[in-house]
Amino acid sequence: MKKIKLKVPATIANLVCGFDILGMAIHEPCDEMELKIVDTPGVTIRHTDGFGLPEEPSENVAGVVLLKIIEHLDLKKGFEVTINKKIKPGSGLGSSAASAAGAAAGANELLGNIFTREELVYFAMSGEEKASGVRHADNIAPCLYGGITLVKSSDPVDIISLNSPDLFVTAVHPQIEVKTSDARQILKTTVSLKDAIEQWGNIAGLVAGIQKNDAGLIGRSLKDIIVEPVRSILIPEFDEIKKRSMESGALGGGISGSGPSVFMLSETEVISQQIAGMMASVYEKAGIDSLVYVSKINPSGIVIVD
Repeated sequence: MKKIKLKVPATIANLVCGFDILGMAIHEPCDEMELKIVDTPGVTIRHTDGFGLPEEPSENVAGVVLLKIIEHLDLKKGFEVTINKKIKPGSGLGSSAASAAGAAAGANELLGNIFTREELVYFAMSGEEKASGVRHADNIAPCLYGGITLVKSSDPVDIISLNSPDLFVTAVHPQIEVKTSDARQILKTTVSLKDAIEQWGNIAGLVAGIQKNDAGLIGRSLKDIIVEPVRSILIPEFDEIKKRSMESGALGGGISGSGPSVFMLSETEVISQQIAGMMASVYEKAGIDSLVYVSKINPSGIVIVD
């Protein structure tokens, strides 16, 4: 195989209380990537979107991943990559993870599927490290595995695929940028034992609710007392969006990744669409452009389209 095309989905990291360990793939938006294996050593990157991302391989998230794979295999061939990003950088919807995971998955397919998914996560984390300064897999894992994933450990890589409840996801992306690296810098470096215990209870309850398809338990567990109170100040209208979503019947939700996107989970498409309309209206009144997505949980993750 010499060429491959991929659709690489957006992801929602943390799922409110599971900072750096929980993530979920959704259907829209999706990046489009094309990878070719060539006889010339090295990596060539080309973007067809308008985001102005670097095309120097050592400065590009996808490029870093491919260089890592080439180094690991002592490969005498190279890769050419064309990326059309539909997941806006800095959106909180896993834009950098999509590039990193797509590069890893595409290269693996071209090389004859020689790596395990855990190994692909390992390579893709190099891209996330380039983007944010931290090797984290909460977006990468659901992108590669599909559905909802738990990162039990990133070193060594230990990913657990969870159940995908029959729920609807509403996500709004106000058209401002919050860099993951900036959003990490404002976090507290220590938490009280009392807060840690409450947070552990929320995480355990959320995982149990996901596994049991218990919507009520999921809703009661979608609470974050450590990260959200700090990061929410970076997101205009966050409190209003969350309050009105809950009034509309959402199970719960919060910041998607590092923001500024906000997501909510609902039991029906009707509620999810009502929340979508409300989110768009709130940002329109605030004079902030926004994009709103309604999706089921994406069980497949990355899809090969050609």
